[in-house]
Amino acid sequence: MNEAKAEAAAVAPGQLHWHKKGHVGHIIFDNQKKFNAVNFDMWLAIPKAIAEFNADPDIRVVVLEGAGEKAFVSGADISQFGDKRSGDGAAEYNKATEAGYMSILACTKPVVAKIRGICMGGGLGIIMNCDVRICADNAKFRMPAGRLGLGYAFGGLKRFSEVIGPANTADLFFSARIFGGADALSMGLVKQVVPVAEFDQVVDDYITMISENAPLTLAAAKGALMEMRKPQAEQDPSRIQKMVETCFASADYNEGRKAFAEKRTPDFKGR
Repeated sequence: MNEAKAEAAAVAPGQLHWHKKGHVGHIIFDNQKKFNAVNFDMWLAIPKAIAEFNADPDIRVVVLEGAGEKAFVSGADISQFGDKRSGDGAAEYNKATEAGYMSILACTKPVVAKIRGICMGGGLGIIMNCDVRICADNAKFRMPAGRLGLGYAFGGLKRFSEVIGPANTADLFFSARIFGGADALSMGLVKQVVPVAEFDQVVDDYITMISENAPLTLAAAKGALMEMRKPQAEQDPSRIQKMVETCFASADYNEGRKAFAEKRTPDFKGR
């Protein structure tokens, strides 16, 4: 994907936008009339965006965010539940949501969730599959499945438990309560809560910091995290060891040591 085409931003049906800026891939949920609720077409588009960024060697980090000031993602678009999440359509809808979640979890680049405002239901499911989550102090979270009568798949609950632990997972699913950034921070759901006025700058600085790091090092670390999520019998540490050895054999390793000695920002090339 060349820079000119990337900057123009690809637009998927249902208002999922994605574009590239420098070494950063941006995915934007844009359904502002419904607080960025994710509809069926948007679920289908998520794997396409992730695949495009996975295939681009110039992308070093991916950021997920909601359009506007009011929401990250308010959940799945419940107006479609009658025809798309019941009867014969349920299996197809569930397959699309699962593919969306799993593509984020399996992204080969670090994935950061930039959470402003409402983040509920499917929005919570999305951020659970990101590597790092940062929220503004106006963030409001909720898992409302219990208020909608929805069942939640085993894999999704397992991921919640991996991130915030079984007790916090039980609390969120049993109570369906609304909670804010302080609670999210205390349970390990987010790494940082930032005042709204400073939010864009803080997240942009963090993303820039990641994007300036060595791509091979990022890939090895992300690969190890992905390997750890596999059942122990299926883990292959030797694959990660090869990635580590590639780091030490790279021109970037020499550049990193030289830049450190010269007290300057390294210019990594990913090789």
